[in-house]
Amino acid sequence: MANPSVQFEQTLLEKKIVTPEELKEYKQESKKSGKPLREVIETKSPTSEKIIDEVYGQVFDIPFIDLKDTFIPKEILIILPEDLAKKYKTVVFDKTKSGTICIAMAHPENLETVEVLQKIIGKKIEPYLASANDINRALDHYTEMQQEIEQTIAKYAQPEVEVKPTHMEELIKEDAPIPRMVNTILDRAIKIDASDIHIEPGIKSIEVRYRVDGVLQSVVKLPKTIQSAIISRIKILCNLKIEENRLPQDGRFSIKTDEHKIDFRVSTLPVANGEKVVLRILDTSSGVLTLEQLGVTGRSFDILEKSIKRPNGMILVTGPTGSGKSTTLYAVIDKLNKPGVNIVTLEDPIEFNMEGINQSQVRPEIGYNFASGLRSILRQDPDIVMVGEIRDFETAEMAVHAALTGHIVLSTLHTNDSAGAVPRLIDMKVEPFLLASSVNAVIAQRLVRKLCKGCKEKYTLAKDSIDYKLVLEDLSTLRPQEKTKVNLKKPLTFFKQKGCPKCSQTGYKGRIGIFEIFSLTETIKELILEKSQAGALSKEATKNGMLTLRQDGLMKALDGTTTLEEVWRVTAEE
Repeated sequence: MANPSVQFEQTLLEKKIVTPEELKEYKQESKKSGKPLREVIETKSPTSEKIIDEVYGQVFDIPFIDLKDTFIPKEILIILPEDLAKKYKTVVFDKTKSGTICIAMAHPENLETVEVLQKIIGKKIEPYLASANDINRALDHYTEMQQEIEQTIAKYAQPEVEVKPTHMEELIKEDAPIPRMVNTILDRAIKIDASDIHIEPGIKSIEVRYRVDGVLQSVVKLPKTIQSAIISRIKILCNLKIEENRLPQDGRFSIKTDEHKIDFRVSTLPVANGEKVVLRILDTSSGVLTLEQLGVTGRSFDILEKSIKRPNGMILVTGPTGSGKSTTLYAVIDKLNKPGVNIVTLEDPIEFNMEGINQSQVRPEIGYNFASGLRSILRQDPDIVMVGEIRDFETAEMAVHAALTGHIVLSTLHTNDSAGAVPRLIDMKVEPFLLASSVNAVIAQRLVRKLCKGCKEKYTLAKDSIDYKLVLEDLSTLRPQEKTKVNLKKPLTFFKQKGCPKCSQTGYKGRIGIFEIFSLTETIKELILEKSQAGALSKEATKNGMLTLRQDGLMKALDGTTTLEEVWRVTAEE
């Protein structure tokens, strides 16, 4: 068997990560400095540190862990005391259900160090390879989670903190305890890709929770004595009135991390035990997602793209709050954004700033709402108009007329399915003949959690199960083109979540959309003129080949993108 060190060098050359000349230079530097070859290459080579580490792990048969994507709970981190973690450059990042301790090391091939750590911890350990930079960042968590919080708790353990001029310095200075604690809360949320931070005042404590992949998880409980200081610090960041705690307030602020800029949209709400604060995290550096990245595929994508290319008409997106409607609209706008068109949006609030787009935010408190705003926008010579939401007859009527007079209009509605958008607009007193002429397509969507690629497991659905019968019932109505992707005569295989360090043992990592694209055929237009109910419209659309929300979800479950349980969960009302 080849020497792993020699094999590592050969693999680097084969993958063209380094040239023979560079490798020779790096080996000489390694010999001269006494540093391991891998560290020298990572320091001097422009190649990503992660790529080099992955190659090293494969050669030495040691699993690689990307700590950037791994949330380490406080109770897991402190399994190994801080002084020992720093001494051996290692971090405990997970604990399996069987009790094995997972540790990340810069040099897990060093068996002597592994044995020492196993004796210290007193339990079976499983070493993982991690980059030195990732380990150093993880070691900083000791300070972030223990020292800073404990220092702040100790400082404010006695009297209730009140926001007075004498305390303002403690809330403004970046290196003061309260600002440092708030920064810790924000940083941890960013690192684990949380979408929201909830700071909730209780009777005896203040609880911090993160929403990750659509699910809230408790992170830490803080003393009640620092509640007003934490809330006030967040208000200072977004220029809200500190002394106002009887009325809700909205604001926003931005911070710069090592990699990019992050926006926070802040909302305060008076509740029984103080003020609750929710911060929506918006990563502006990631750019606008494409329709393909959102999960629009196959025939649904073709129908939507055809609708987008029409010179005028209305495209509506429906679904409950938090189902990703705005993100889909931004993806549509991004496809339409060309130098020769004037695109104007009216939003509440502006969630993502787009280059080349004229974005306006409604302000109902001064009479600038969707209806008055849309009236003003139509005087601005727009080619494409996006209205955040159609809520009333006036907005609906203007949107429909704009679509009929040469504009492309994009908006959202709160309905359970795509076909339900038409009866909803008719209930708003919009004439059916206007809808039949103006609506190009209606998109219904939900968000499902994506299975973690590192630990998902395949299984065969039992033929005698209720799930099997439900799946067959839904997929039996697929068009022949779609049925070719699924062989219903063979056993149905799906995937389930297992849990691993990369997904914090949840089995899920990220979210993706499931979609239903409702287009208006001549038959459907006739049904609209007859004021048919949503059920009849949906039945006709399905007959014409529309993929329903549940069918799209089942297709994504079959290909391993999500689980069957997730599909049932988000389509339960359908």
